[in-house]
Amino acid sequence: MEKFPCDCCGRCCEHLDLSPLYADLDDGTGVCIHYDRRTHLCKIYERRPLKCNIEAMYRFFADKVSWPDYLAENRKACLKLKSGK
Repeated sequence: MEKFPCDCCGRCCEHLDLSPLYADLDDGTGVCIHYDRRTHLCKIYERRPLKCNIEAMYRFFADKVSWPDYLAENRKACLKLKSGK
């Protein structure tokens, strides 16, 4: 199975305020409480919440969308965050 092509830019961890799903991880500024602003990496990556793991979350959508389509939607969201729109 193809993996999500994450380049570790950190944009998804810097914009949690865009989705109520991540409110419990928001430090109050829209940034994840586990995000290292210096390295742009997750401080708990190996123990990160399930909702932060694209591959693991697919099991909840597998009966609704194909893996390639799921990846495409996640790529689209990633590019939107990177573009600032």
